[in-house]
Amino acid sequence: MDLAFTPEEQTFRETIRAWVRENLPAEISHKVKHALRLTRDDQQRWGQILGKKGWLAHAWPAEFGGPGWNAIQKHLFEEECALACAPRVVPFGPVMVAPVIMAFGNAEQQKRFLPGIASGDVWWSQGYSEPGSGSDLASLKCKAELKSGVGGNKYIINGQKTWTTLGQHGDWMFNLVRTSNEGKPQTGISFIVLDMKSPGVSVRPIKLLDGECEVNEVWFDNVEVPAENLIGEENKGWNYAKYLLAHERTNIADVNRAKRELERVKRIAKQEGVYDDLRFRDEIAKLEVDVVALEMMVLRVLSAEKAGKQSLDIAGLLKIRGSEIQQRYAELMMLAAGPYSLPFIEEAMEAGWQGDYPGLVTSNAPLASTYFNMRKTSIYGGSNEVQKNIVAQTVLG
Repeated sequence: MDLAFTPEEQTFRETIRAWVRENLPAEISHKVKHALRLTRDDQQRWGQILGKKGWLAHAWPAEFGGPGWNAIQKHLFEEECALACAPRVVPFGPVMVAPVIMAFGNAEQQKRFLPGIASGDVWWSQGYSEPGSGSDLASLKCKAELKSGVGGNKYIINGQKTWTTLGQHGDWMFNLVRTSNEGKPQTGISFIVLDMKSPGVSVRPIKLLDGECEVNEVWFDNVEVPAENLIGEENKGWNYAKYLLAHERTNIADVNRAKRELERVKRIAKQEGVYDDLRFRDEIAKLEVDVVALEMMVLRVLSAEKAGKQSLDIAGLLKIRGSEIQQRYAELMMLAAGPYSLPFIEEAMEAGWQGDYPGLVTSNAPLASTYFNMRKTSIYGGSNEVQKNIVAQTVLG
């Protein structure tokens, strides 16, 4: 196993770094660096900049319009974007639903949906969780009935989804719906995509502690969806969902963002005068060891892929450690800032109170709310407790 990058890979990194430095808008980078609120336009603007270059779909094979990069190149691209303080790519389109459409959709669906995802012009949302179906996703009840009519076959969808991240911005949504109650719960689920402007779709934002509406409830009241929006086969959606969740869990680990936020922990600790406290420095050191270990795990997987070997399926393990690290760095930032992490004055944030101004406490305003928000990372994408069982079964049999 060789974890060192080759000269060609280092040259590739420099090319990516130079392009990101030239094309990433400074005002967006500033917001990411200081944890200021990113608007929908901010996130989509960066996505469209990447889309014009052909890099929003950086993980796609060339046959579907991607650059055809290998695993190492994809990792280096993601790392340079994170270290430059670029926004995270909104994953629901390019990272999550696109691979499902490539693997299980027909040629017409690929032609219809993939270009809008690759360009960043179409914003996708995920319809998985329901009020009574989270980690036990197979218990979902949102129902789709196939009806025949003058305009062709249609699915009529009724039910509810919840915790729909950024669903208020969605143009299209991929949904798991129940199309059969026969047999095991997993065997009656289908994977359907729908236009969120369809009559009967209602999006109700859920306001969080920090005043953000990051998540939403989505209601379906006799929503008509053309039958051709079914991806793959009816009642086979559970298989497609598992395929998608492997991509989501790897994405949650996000070691590159962890490396960037580790530096932010150090920056805040120095600003607040606690960096020289040996006990606090010990906590930073332990976090850094965990981040390096997570990176080594990722690089081991990449090294195996590069050598053409089948690496152990460790998406669940990456998700567990990545989410725990995210919670830990959010906690250390809040502890470093002390009482300055508590106030959340939205108007002050929007006015630039977190800017780099001499004599002012910087980057502190959203720290407590970020800490509370990060508590969810060990739950979504499959709770860590469930993932530990899966890992145990995979490793121990």
